[in-house]
Amino acid sequence: MIYRGRAWKFGSNVDTDIIIPARYLNTSDPQELAHHCMEGVDPKFLEKIQKGDILVAGRNFGCGSSREHAPIAIKAAGISCVVAQSFARIFYRNSFNMGLPIFETPGATEIEQGNLLEVNTETGLIRNLTRKREYRSRPLPPFMQQLIADGGLMNHIMKKMAA
Repeated sequence: MIYRGRAWKFGSNVDTDIIIPARYLNTSDPQELAHHCMEGVDPKFLEKIQKGDILVAGRNFGCGSSREHAPIAIKAAGISCVVAQSFARIFYRNSFNMGLPIFETPGATEIEQGNLLEVNTETGLIRNLTRKREYRSRPLPPFMQQLIADGGLMNHIMKKMAA
């Protein structure tokens, strides 16, 4: 699978309360969560992005509480994937469980806001089409690719049970 979109860049240590503020955790509706995605950093974030855009960050993205709401909000907002130098471990697992592909990528901080990116899940190659640069991430193992294709862990389980 290949994702292609503009980069929306954030720094290091972006915690889950920045991704989706705690005051909105009284709902699990993905579209409602999407309306508040990243609003603590950029209140107009949802208005600026286009479906398929890519969120880019530094180290320790998704630190803080273990809420599944954070990857749900990002995915429901239309972000195709997240590329970061590193992820908080619980966010890493929650992302795959919720069907949001993420890529740990050395050099992610070199990517600039608005750069056009192309991310190949099978090879782990991330191409910055604007800057003509390439970055390597570990390719997603086939099982994780299947989780993403199925829309997350629960959908994957339901699909297996129906088969």
